[in-house]
Amino acid sequence: MVNNTIKPFLSSAFTDCIFRRTDPSAPLPPPDHGELRVRVLAPVVLPSEEIALAGSSPALGSWDTVKALPMNDSSFPYWEINLPAKAVIGAEYKFIVRDKTTGDVTAWEEGYNREMQHATQSEELCFRGRERWWHGSGVAIPVFSLRSDKDFGAGDFLDLELMADWAADSGMNFIQILPVNDTTMTRTNSDSYPYNANSSFALHPLYLRVDEVGTPKNPDDREKFDKLRRHLNSLPAIDYAAVTNAKEEYMRLIYTEQGNQTLNSREFSRFLVRNYIWLLPYAAFCVMRDRNNTADFRQWGGASHYSSDLVADLMHDSAEEMNFIFFMQYHLDRQLRRARDYAHSRGVALKGDIPIGISSDSADAWQYPDLFNLNCQAGAPPDDFSIMGQNWGFPTYNWQRMAHDGYSWWRRRLQKMAEYFDAYRIDHILGFFRIWQIPKESVHGLLGHFSPAMPLSPEDMSRLYGFSFDPAFLLPGMPTDGFSSQRAALEAGRNDLLEAFDDVLFVQDSSHPECFHPRIAGHKTTHYAALPENHRRAFDRLYEDFFYHRHNEFWRQQAMDKLPALVNATPMLACAEDLGMIPACVPQVLDQLQILSLEVQRMPKEYGVEFGHTDKYPYSSVATTSTHDMSGIRRWWAESPERSGRYARHILGLSDNNIPPEATPEICRTIVNRHLTSSSMLSILPLQDYLSADGSIRRKNPEEEQINNPSDPHHYWCYRLHVNLETLPLYIR
Repeated sequence: MVNNTIKPFLSSAFTDCIFRRTDPSAPLPPPDHGELRVRVLAPVVLPSEEIALAGSSPALGSWDTVKALPMNDSSFPYWEINLPAKAVIGAEYKFIVRDKTTGDVTAWEEGYNREMQHATQSEELCFRGRERWWHGSGVAIPVFSLRSDKDFGAGDFLDLELMADWAADSGMNFIQILPVNDTTMTRTNSDSYPYNANSSFALHPLYLRVDEVGTPKNPDDREKFDKLRRHLNSLPAIDYAAVTNAKEEYMRLIYTEQGNQTLNSREFSRFLVRNYIWLLPYAAFCVMRDRNNTADFRQWGGASHYSSDLVADLMHDSAEEMNFIFFMQYHLDRQLRRARDYAHSRGVALKGDIPIGISSDSADAWQYPDLFNLNCQAGAPPDDFSIMGQNWGFPTYNWQRMAHDGYSWWRRRLQKMAEYFDAYRIDHILGFFRIWQIPKESVHGLLGHFSPAMPLSPEDMSRLYGFSFDPAFLLPGMPTDGFSSQRAALEAGRNDLLEAFDDVLFVQDSSHPECFHPRIAGHKTTHYAALPENHRRAFDRLYEDFFYHRHNEFWRQQAMDKLPALVNATPMLACAEDLGMIPACVPQVLDQLQILSLEVQRMPKEYGVEFGHTDKYPYSSVATTSTHDMSGIRRWWAESPERSGRYARHILGLSDNNIPPEATPEICRTIVNRHLTSSSMLSILPLQDYLSADGSIRRKNPEEEQINNPSDPHHYWCYRLHVNLETLPLYIR
């Protein structure tokens, strides 16, 4: 029986990278007559180690570990050996881990001695021990934020090779990045938001190292682009629109010079065959977007509805434009694969990020409108990041429709991702249990509700909680000056009225209008303040049960209907982003499926606790100091001296007179090292926090290091490292 706790080690992050056999054995021949084959699953074995079989009989070395028989690793993570049956039947034995160079035993198998039997060769054997032995570390940084001598104003895929060198030489195993799918909608800086892709499959042209594809033949063109490159690289942050437009102009020149040669190559033909199912619709989407000057396909007239005939017409009428898009994706694919292979050669795994949502103006929504609820918006309830809640603007998923074909769109999406990545962060995994769904006419996340859910009828409220529902609870308790919705007020420029629309005690269910959800944070409304005391207590009971108890089993089943098929679709290591309002069923599901949770010290999951303890994190987790949605150590320390003072006293053990007003390099190093020695399987920290521990290299202004401000829906994602990767000092613990 395979121990569930070793499931993460069966992922490609370990089998193809971290524990990859650098010099594997030749395949073992079938056992001869009179031989039996012993096969054991043992994934947690370093490349410098081997599994050997030691036992009581002379043929097994008589328990002498020097004479123990080395096993064949050609089928890693399985280890095999053929043994003479007569010489070993009845003998006791165990598996050991041995250093291949010194022969020293690094681990004995735990538990009782095994007994060699004829049935041994048909048993599913699993090495006992080491399930919680390995601890790894990594660095998190968006690709666009990287900076090197060869860049063109923003980080590119080939910068990951330098990043892999830094990680490996610093003793790390993972590089975690943000989504890298194409987000081109308007060709402005608003396209910098990496979670608003126009395709869940296409890569972003921003990340192409253009001069690796070719160099313009015209010397004037070369001089022009060299001058532009130097200017863009001199900027402290990314000029997103300038970089993307310049790279496209450059690549159009290269395409005119070598496009036909590439399109006629065998390698390109293979790429096209592997990817046509998404590549052709994506290219057609891009052509129509540019032709109509909008990514909103509902404004494309006769092309508003996707059809294969339309794609065929574009392949005929706009062949050059379609082929240019193929050309770009082909080279992006090649460069990301090259970066992955190089990282693997350094023992570093790439961890990607799969967004929970898709854009309503995307090739996916255009091609598969029935898979999405395009009349709704996804978001998140209020949290530490945003008191109004978050409205991401993405449509929610039509899970019932997706289930009809076994979630094939999701499986294809993950399988595409697995071509480049060894692990992935499931953005907002809570959305697979339930998503925060906001009506299209609303702006703030406060007016959303969980979906799917079990909303309450007025009769339910009375019977279960003794609460009397009044239809007036659905209406704003403050004046709205005659506007019908937040969206209408916003479009009229009346932003001052948006909060008035939030002032309701219940919201209507989008599928069952006769049923209702208590508004999140309803205690802050004028309706609640006006309730008699006994009605307040009844509402409190209703609210507590609705958000924290009523849905636990229901949401657990929702997740178990979806997640197993998705997690098992690829060999990647699955890691959850499970922050926020977490249903009680989530830890159980993550543990059952061996999806690693996310542990952030300043956002502990234990109720009433201000700061987490890194030495008490669950093993099946990823520890981090902060995420891209949060301030780094230094800015967080300065934001609230009272809070950082409590942290310094209770977590770092500092006395009041030793608490500095800013996070010194020594403070930062202590925090970083505590995370690196946490009880989590993985500790993956932002590069900014690693650099904060070095006073000679860290950025002067820590406010410039935050990647995203989630409370600002129009945030410009332009953070870039202030030092080149070529000169980046290693992190020495």
